[in-house]
Amino acid sequence: MHISLIKGNVQLKPEDTSVWVPASINMPVLAGDELWVPESGTVELQLSDGTFVRLNENSSLQILTIEEGSFQFYLTTGHAYVNFRGRDSILQMDTPVSSVRADDRSKFRIDVSENGKTEISVFKGAVYAESRNGKTRVSAGNTLSAGEDFFAELSPLGPPDEWERWNRERDRKLVEGRYSQRYLPDELDAYAYDFDKNGKWAYTTDYGYVWTPTVIVSAGWAPYRIGRWVWIGSDYTWVSYEPWGWVPYHYGRWTYIVSIGWAWVPPVRGAAYWGPGFVGWVYTPTYVSWVPLAPRDIYYGYGYYGPSSVNIINIDVHKTVIKNVYKNVHVNNAVTVVHHDTFVTGKHVDVKIKENPFLRERLSIGRPQIKPEKSAFMPIIKEIPKSEQPPQKIRDIKIRDLKREKPLIKEKKASVLRPESPQKTMPMRTLKEPRSLKTRPYMERETVPERQIYKGEKKYIPEMQIQPSEKQKPEGRIIERQKKTREPSFEIQPSEKKSVPQQIQPRGKEKSEGKIIERQMKTMEPVLEKQPERSVKPSKRPATPFENQRQMQPSGKQQMSE
Repeated sequence: MHISLIKGNVQLKPEDTSVWVPASINMPVLAGDELWVPESGTVELQLSDGTFVRLNENSSLQILTIEEGSFQFYLTTGHAYVNFRGRDSILQMDTPVSSVRADDRSKFRIDVSENGKTEISVFKGAVYAESRNGKTRVSAGNTLSAGEDFFAELSPLGPPDEWERWNRERDRKLVEGRYSQRYLPDELDAYAYDFDKNGKWAYTTDYGYVWTPTVIVSAGWAPYRIGRWVWIGSDYTWVSYEPWGWVPYHYGRWTYIVSIGWAWVPPVRGAAYWGPGFVGWVYTPTYVSWVPLAPRDIYYGYGYYGPSSVNIINIDVHKTVIKNVYKNVHVNNAVTVVHHDTFVTGKHVDVKIKENPFLRERLSIGRPQIKPEKSAFMPIIKEIPKSEQPPQKIRDIKIRDLKREKPLIKEKKASVLRPESPQKTMPMRTLKEPRSLKTRPYMERETVPERQIYKGEKKYIPEMQIQPSEKQKPEGRIIERQKKTREPSFEIQPSEKKSVPQQIQPRGKEKSEGKIIERQMKTMEPVLEKQPERSVKPSKRPATPFENQRQMQPSGKQQMSE
């Protein structure tokens, strides 16, 4: 799971620290982490099964559990929109007074007011909602309102607000095209949009189809250069500031082809293993340097990260010597070098290196043995205004207490809130008209004008753009929805002071040819004549989840220095 889109000063509190840090695009999110979205902020999480969870302003979300095929969240307050795409998986989102479960494709939103009152609105498919009084199924076209001290109310969907319209437009864009699926292994199908939008595919005799970014990059660009190494879980993990920088830096390898430039080589089907960053290292007391690994280069990491990797948890790295030089070491500008202090603090410090460290120094086994400081947990080095920091009641939340009160329940008929009692149907009052906008807590600051009800209203039919076979007609008459959408602008949030790594020139005859040409902005369709036949896809197997990284602690675990 990672942050796939962000706006504003969104903050994250990692499980293993007590510090809230600025969040960044492409930042991994683990079980036990917490998110706070201040006013005017928005964040989108993309799960490994292709599901999207989005939070609007003034929202607090706790990630309680991430297991293979199971996700559990807790929405303390605010507004969450979920586009659940899971197959053979479940998603459970709890609130102070309810628990919502999705086990089939669906789209829904949950709004929680400050007093815990919860509204569950379903746009596609169906979800199961539970309160202390019982459980019920909420189908598309309906809103269920639940509180601590009153019967639930089921009503037709009301008119959409700006947040809902933006989510619908965002969903539409994410399913457009997706031609990159034909080149990706099954495990990475969900990320086709990033490849479609930001690059092109080309056929090579050595690696088959490879992908290269077509966005404009600076002269001397190389993979693993625009971003920062952040201490996450138990390892230094690469957090890219490039919008497409999740899959290409955590799966597969990079190679340099003279006629193409830098190109990403996807992993083969069935071998899509996540990694913190597939690079080779050289570090000294003065500087830290790294180079992107090419296909078949050996990656040394604390855990198993697929073919061409070595688990060094039980290896003495000081007595191990790497004999083979990495292939990309000789590519012009491939090696990135930063000062030791820049690596730790994120603040730029000049460093001058005349020779390629990988051709002069001893190659390092695994990540740099540098004890993480407070700043090492921050993907972006910046100060958050006090007015946008989490309020005290959010800071006081204890993840372990939430998990004890609302455990993850995988059995469909079991109860989250009353595990010892037999299941019963939730008593509720059914309304024929949508609830008034004034009763919806998220509308207090809405600028969307309330529309008048008119005669001859059309019956609401849920959106069926992705799965037209699902025909589930809700009851009740509601207002005809507006069709116009507005999408807020989003931007990547790099560090306030960018570190400018030194570019290393190769020696000898092995310099790459030509200047780096400004890349085309428009995505080009790949040449398909030479595309090999694809065999029938086997049943999908999820890529190794990032969250297992915490279970693979190296001996002598490093602790953050206060």
